[in-house]
Amino acid sequence: MKISVIGAGAMGGATVEGLLRGSLFDNSDIMVSDPSVVVTEKFGAKGVTVTTDNAEAAAWADVVVVCVKPWLTEQVLAGIKGSLQPERQLLVVIAAGVKSADVKTWVGEKCPPLFLAIPNIAISELQSMTFVVPASATREQQQTVTDIFNSMGRTLITDEQHLAAGTTLASCGIAYAMRYIRAAAEGGVELGFKADDAKQIVMQTVEGAVTLLEATGLHPEAAIDMVTTPGGVTIRGLNEMEHAGFTSAVIRGLKAGANS
Repeated sequence: MKISVIGAGAMGGATVEGLLRGSLFDNSDIMVSDPSVVVTEKFGAKGVTVTTDNAEAAAWADVVVVCVKPWLTEQVLAGIKGSLQPERQLLVVIAAGVKSADVKTWVGEKCPPLFLAIPNIAISELQSMTFVVPASATREQQQTVTDIFNSMGRTLITDEQHLAAGTTLASCGIAYAMRYIRAAAEGGVELGFKADDAKQIVMQTVEGAVTLLEATGLHPEAAIDMVTTPGGVTIRGLNEMEHAGFTSAVIRGLKAGANS
């Protein structure tokens, strides 16, 4: 199976890095199309087939991934629709806010089985939380796309109406998590640690929290109860954060992203 990624900017480039690190594709089974010579030289040096011709990339692969800015999606799809071969290809579009009905209109009758996907940038490290919407596909085709993204993290099949919520929860959400890490690390500096040490402490703590929840299946609040003794330091810190609107701020931020 061959896969092409059209558009290797931040998200597209991260996806290519994930494909390279994963075990599903050989480097020679990946093609990247991008107008930037810097990008094509970078991936070409890793044994990836590269081009600046989107139509060439669209014709070459079994799975065609279009990963461009939302406002460029129509233009890019219009440029490749004549090269698509619906009888043998799958089309995956990664572009926040783009609707499947629009994609089908832009591509026309030659639209292959279509998937909308929203990963996050941790896909480059095989740790993405990816949402996939099968807009028109068989179970076998759905499994193929799920396997691809599962090889680079975790995948949730969802419906199109929940894709915006998934985007803010996981794609934007990785930035929200990093903002917490930054804030906690800055707090660590104020408490007397060197900046690099504070960052490492916070990152390991967050990783430990995730690992604990995965291993035990506990609700986060139940895990919090394990470390909040009556009159203790932890509950005092948590209450101060809540007085400042911690939970409310997180929920309001997520809703603002989903409603934008």
